[in-house]
Amino acid sequence: MGVQSILSILVSRLLQGILVVFVVVSVVFLVSRLARNPVEYLTTDETTVEEKELLKEQLGLSGPIGIQYVNFLIDAVQLDLGNSFISARPALSEVSSRASKTLQLGAAALIFSLALGIPLGIIAALRRASPTDWLARLLAVLGQATPNFWLGLMLIFFFSVQLGWMPTGGSGGVKHIILPTITLGLLTSAVSMRLTRSGMIDVMNTDFIRTARAKGLRESTVIWRHALRHALLPVATILGLQVGYLIAGTIIVEQVFAWPGIGRLMLHTITVGDFPVLIAAILVISTSIVAANILVDLSYPIIDPRIRAGGR
Repeated sequence: MGVQSILSILVSRLLQGILVVFVVVSVVFLVSRLARNPVEYLTTDETTVEEKELLKEQLGLSGPIGIQYVNFLIDAVQLDLGNSFISARPALSEVSSRASKTLQLGAAALIFSLALGIPLGIIAALRRASPTDWLARLLAVLGQATPNFWLGLMLIFFFSVQLGWMPTGGSGGVKHIILPTITLGLLTSAVSMRLTRSGMIDVMNTDFIRTARAKGLRESTVIWRHALRHALLPVATILGLQVGYLIAGTIIVEQVFAWPGIGRLMLHTITVGDFPVLIAAILVISTSIVAANILVDLSYPIIDPRIRAGGR
């Protein structure tokens, strides 16, 4: 796969990503305008009709919804999503102040899931039908079946309340991120383990692995340099979807652990009807998911040399 092919894929994915972000933000805008009118809770019974109309004008809520939508798109292209109804700060500033915490938690959960899932998948594949394999598969099923909010509450109960080893919530030192990371990354680790296991089982029975062994290569070299690179393609394919899950899952996990990220901010904005901040948060999240999927697509030639060479 040459540089021109990679660039064409990148341009194609970027155009698709822009379309996805446009549709998502447009839907959120329309839903927010059809939901509760923020003027109702930003004013009191003593507020006059003239003051309410002035407030609607200031918030950009006056006029037909079509005109509001056009004005919104023009401002959104300039990354101006308005000001928060509550704090009066720019909506993107409100979101960006929380983005680092969500990124920190999401990255930690992704690293944890891959560090746990891929080695377990390799071990389970190499020791197929052994007690280790059965235990790994059982853990994968439990990881996929356990709701993250319930798991988070149980971890808090045992490790924070009963044992006192970890804080119950908030952010600060390394201890604060351990339980949210496990809660958020367990499902992704289970998916990674199952895909790695099935991929390794398929690859280990192929001709090129038998050829590598016939050349006298060490078993560790056969596994890590040849088999694993081919077995990781399904993991890379699903990784883009799992990144989306991790970002979306932070909404619940951040609330359970009082983690000051975008997810917790979104729940708050929905409660109080702070629609500019909500739209800005969804814009950042959807853009992050699109970017993660583009990176996954570009990683294929690195993982599998056959794709780089133009093979199938």
